[in-house]
Amino acid sequence: MAARRKRKPKPTVFKTISFKLSVRQRKSLRNYCKARKTTPTKLIKKMINPYINNYAESVPEEYYITEHQLDLFEENNA
Repeated sequence: MAARRKRKPKPTVFKTISFKLSVRQRKSLRNYCKARKTTPTKLIKKMINPYINNYAESVPEEYYITEHQLDLFEENNA
């Protein structure tokens, strides 16, 4: 009986996301990372981790914006 071949795993696809920071924001980020002995990429990924891992399939209803989210101007305000 011939041995089965292992399938090659699917390669992970990465997407690039970019955003701009002001000079002061960049300096602040670099100083913070230097103090914590980490890199800006690791810091940013760690901070947004709950958002990039928990909502891949769906977002709970409580996080959707409702039509009347701000109730300041309603007459029936208690």
